[in-house]
Amino acid sequence: MDNSKENPYLINTPQIQEYAKLCEDNSTIDPSLYEKYNVKRGLREKNGTGVMAGLTEIGEVCGYSIEDQEKVPVPGKLFYRGVNVRKFANAILEENRFGYEECVYLLLFGQLPNKKELAEFKNLLGFYRCLPKNFVRDVMLKAPAKDVMNNMMRGCLALYPYDDKGDDTSRDNMMRQCIQLIARFPLLAVYGYQAYNYYYNGESLIIHKPDPDLSMAEDLLHIMRNDKGYSPLEAKLMDLCLILHAEHGGGNNSTFTDHVVSSTGTDTYSVMAAAMGSLKGPKHGGANIKVQSMFKDIKANVKDWGNDNEINEYLKKIAGKEVFDRSGLIYGIGHAVYTLSDPRCQLLKASVRDLAAEKGRLEEFELYNKVEALAPAILQEKIGTAKDFCANVDFYSGFLYDLLGIPQELYTPLFAVSRISGWSAHRMEEMYSNKIIRPAFKNVHAHNDYVPIDQR
Repeated sequence: MDNSKENPYLINTPQIQEYAKLCEDNSTIDPSLYEKYNVKRGLREKNGTGVMAGLTEIGEVCGYSIEDQEKVPVPGKLFYRGVNVRKFANAILEENRFGYEECVYLLLFGQLPNKKELAEFKNLLGFYRCLPKNFVRDVMLKAPAKDVMNNMMRGCLALYPYDDKGDDTSRDNMMRQCIQLIARFPLLAVYGYQAYNYYYNGESLIIHKPDPDLSMAEDLLHIMRNDKGYSPLEAKLMDLCLILHAEHGGGNNSTFTDHVVSSTGTDTYSVMAAAMGSLKGPKHGGANIKVQSMFKDIKANVKDWGNDNEINEYLKKIAGKEVFDRSGLIYGIGHAVYTLSDPRCQLLKASVRDLAAEKGRLEEFELYNKVEALAPAILQEKIGTAKDFCANVDFYSGFLYDLLGIPQELYTPLFAVSRISGWSAHRMEEMYSNKIIRPAFKNVHAHNDYVPIDQR
């Protein structure tokens, strides 16, 4: 469905190229000016910590402490409403049950539910797990985009006219909208992919109806797979992924976008679409795809996956911009906040090994394990620093999705399916604070006199 060859409006003409160059020449800020005016580029301090831009009671990301104004690395911890996510996830795994719905309840309402409260909440999510009549035909299957995230964003915005109270930002109405969207996001993701797969890959169009009695993780696999089948371990690991991606503090890019857009007082659908637009970026939600691409390259070029020296030499070439995408990045290694460890990565790693064993792919898992162990020292040597590098959640999540047979086009949409729970909690929190976010930007362009057009 590439229309660029037949549509003159999609061609970057020489005139457009000239305009783009002119814009670039007059829009590039001198990097030295950031230091001159003490502007924190990327809202990051020199020591790598984030600029304090807000307060939240929802998520807490701990990767270091500040002692005598110095950043001191500590083992990573993640808290949802004050509850340690490692303890939460381990309890769910030990009790052999699904936990994402309980996680959503905790994030939205600030407390863990009892059995009765959890059952009632699950029933409500199941009740809302549907789309308006003919929505799939009239919206999801019409002019699908090449990127499923764009299909999801359009689907989210398209739900607005089906809501008679779309602009109502009262407390109760926003809560209803958020819970509905949490329940509907899996359908927007999977149906968006099915439309893409049909129109762009020429595959059969298969749309399964959701099952309100299944957990979110089970139903995702149920509507995603042609045969609707999945093993208990597969469903439990999908549930774990949903839990670990649900929230990550107020400072991550998509959640900060949520806060900024919510602060204007706009509708819930616009807020969630904006957050998805931020998540789509490869520097944020698309990182696990880059990890998978990198490992595909490593597997093709490292002959002996058990040879540490051979792996080490190839990783040095990746870091030296000699091979792969020549960016110099070892994807999945390092994090903006976590230093010694990412708790989400540690939780995934143990479970991914079990699934790799079930699928007969332990050799690949061991390759990931070796790269995780070798890469930090290579990056330290390259940069010339003692800074700590650890594997982040993206390092193993892409491999897990691959083991689950999930197409790469759905990796970031599944992130959104999970993260909308955190976005919803932050939206409600921001609306209660009721103050528009409006930071300052300093203009560094000289003032010029207006020149009449005949004198230019």
